[in-house]
Amino acid sequence: VASDQQLRLWYCFPEVRQNWLGFSVSGNGGSGLGIDFARVLHANLHHIFHDFGAERITKGSHLEKVCLIAAIATAIKHDLDTELGMTFSVGLAPSKVLAKVASKWAKPSGLTIIPGNRAHEFLAQIPAGKLWGIGPQTTALLQKHGVQSAYDFARKDEAWVTERFSKPYHEIWRELHGEVAIELSYGEKHDYQSISKTRTFSPGSSDSEIVFAQLSKNIENACIKLRRHGLATRVVYVFLKTQDFRYVGCEIKLTAPASVPQAILPLARDAFRALHRPGVVYRATGAVLSKLQAAGSAQLDLFGDIVKLEKMSKVYAAVDAMSEKYGKHTIFLASSLPAMTKPQGSDRNKPVERMTTLFKGETKRRRVGIPMLGEAK
Repeated sequence: VASDQQLRLWYCFPEVRQNWLGFSVSGNGGSGLGIDFARVLHANLHHIFHDFGAERITKGSHLEKVCLIAAIATAIKHDLDTELGMTFSVGLAPSKVLAKVASKWAKPSGLTIIPGNRAHEFLAQIPAGKLWGIGPQTTALLQKHGVQSAYDFARKDEAWVTERFSKPYHEIWRELHGEVAIELSYGEKHDYQSISKTRTFSPGSSDSEIVFAQLSKNIENACIKLRRHGLATRVVYVFLKTQDFRYVGCEIKLTAPASVPQAILPLARDAFRALHRPGVVYRATGAVLSKLQAAGSAQLDLFGDIVKLEKMSKVYAAVDAMSEKYGKHTIFLASSLPAMTKPQGSDRNKPVERMTTLFKGETKRRRVGIPMLGEAK
């Protein structure tokens, strides 16, 4: 165990004055690390450097920064535990999915670090269905192909993954390999490259009107998000997902950038007729809006499409105002009606008590993330 005197000698030296060009007499300087930070840093060096004290010089990137992050995470967790009197579980890893694995590893209170070269040790002990982003239906499909653990999934060839799964699961596979495929968001995002909306519905259906209603609702939701961020789309990709996890879809190119569903739905209806197969049971639909640009930045066209869309945008400004006041989908399109009503004949569609019993201050869309255990008698 190092003494505070040793820690001060090792870590608390003052910073050398420097600027962007290098060391200088009049550059920025500082007092170095404080003793509290030095204690935490020293205590966590072994988590990252397994050969600490016998290191080899490599061409790798700044591992010392990773160690500093580990020290900061430990300090933050310590402060939260002591100041708030609550338990927190923290995970540190090269990617978001691996970090989520790490954060659950030592619940309810712990700090777990997963270096990239040891990820396989952790993944071998995690069922594939416990990975963030993988639900029960996808778990069943993975098990059908002999994939039991997260490590089994990570060991599959990339071509095997892309052939059988959609983009989100390919991104999870990449993240398990330590790649950053899912960017972290530090605030409200506005600079979208694309916007997608997809939703699984239960029970599945072969009724074309019910399936199209689900697609219509997704297009409405995607357009709501477009307008919220002041964007418009030029290309729309729609897809259907069958009960046995097969995808069919096609791309739609708009004549003018739009943010209202009326510009998309007629073309989406034509695409749907080409994609839908009678008798096939579908369980999900989706829409991906791409080629995004700022709304209102398009030039006038010869056929008046831009003018029509501007008039419809004014209508939707009123619709969005109503939704802000009275709730989402207060006003919606008739084509989405079957998706807005609860389907019959399945106990899975019966709302649980926690969905219908709201605490003070809650709404249908904003609820405290705790279960309803019942009323005290």
